[in-house]
Amino acid sequence: MALRSANINVMVSAANKAARGLVRDFGEVEQLQVSVKGPSDFVSTADMRAEKVIKAELKKARPDWGFLMEESGVDEGRDPRHRWIVDPLDGTTNFLHGIPHFAISIALEKAGEIVAGVVMNPITDELYWAEKGQGAFMNDRRLRVSSRRAIEQSLFATGIPFRGRPGHQPFLRELSRVMAVSAGIRRMGVASLDLAFTAAGRFEGYWESGLHPWDVAGGVILVREAGGFVTEMDGGPNPVHGGSILAANQHMHAALREVLKTGADAA
Repeated sequence: MALRSANINVMVSAANKAARGLVRDFGEVEQLQVSVKGPSDFVSTADMRAEKVIKAELKKARPDWGFLMEESGVDEGRDPRHRWIVDPLDGTTNFLHGIPHFAISIALEKAGEIVAGVVMNPITDELYWAEKGQGAFMNDRRLRVSSRRAIEQSLFATGIPFRGRPGHQPFLRELSRVMAVSAGIRRMGVASLDLAFTAAGRFEGYWESGLHPWDVAGGVILVREAGGFVTEMDGGPNPVHGGSILAANQHMHAALREVLKTGADAA
């Protein structure tokens, strides 16, 4: 059985506590689909309630550490070297529509580097976790990225820019180029789980732009500790704060980047 550090235990405990509330709230979503008001307000309340639970649990264990959270933003903390990066409900649109594919994502950043991450799907009971130098795991099973070397056999994940955001045309060019050379593309709607699935070898790679740190911080270390490569889409070194991400196994990272880059060059 994989041994979890004190920090991972703290993160898992916070995620478990928030997960109980999200599972209960998810059960209510179906009833709300038929109401006039609709479930949107309910889901944002569920989101904020989960964030509050996670923050309280992490603060209790590490009172001086800071936070970067989707709903409540930055809390500097008294220890500037340590910061939790939290998305309490990654995949709100799936949650809203009663699709059981969403996650809690918690990462620990130390002096600007992600050193631990936890991503949990409360519905499937899949808990992904990793710590720098210690490997990546799903529950207690060690994770390794896929070993596929041929792009035509590879399955990739991505995310589509939301309505009202720029970037649809460049994205459609990327999509068309990757579709032309790969075994397929999946758009699951949850960045943290796309990264977890890449770490688990279910996808050969994943790319997306227009992201926030809390979308990817928990998943980046999963892929790295499972033996994969993670950069910005242009190869830059900061996928957590750089706004775009390209994660893949060691054989596909350069190949996928080249396909995406060719599309950008042709624009």
